[in-house]
Amino acid sequence: MNKPEFTVYSRPGCHLCEQLVEELLPLVRGRAEVTVRNIDEDPALAERHGARIPVVELKSREICHFRLDRDAILKSLDP
Repeated sequence: MNKPEFTVYSRPGCHLCEQLVEELLPLVRGRAEVTVRNIDEDPALAERHGARIPVVELKSREICHFRLDRDAILKSLDP
């Protein structure tokens, strides 16, 4: 069975982004994969998200933004 994959949209030097990833990784370790995307590398992502980062998505659905919502992350892992 494939593990779910969270995508975190962020940019380098973003303190909130770094903090969210630091909290997310241990929360989902062994249960999900995490990919961090730098929105500055893709003009479409930069336009879509702007300053509204970090954003966590699962299957193209936003789970949380700015701060980690632990309950929402855990709920999204439930089958």
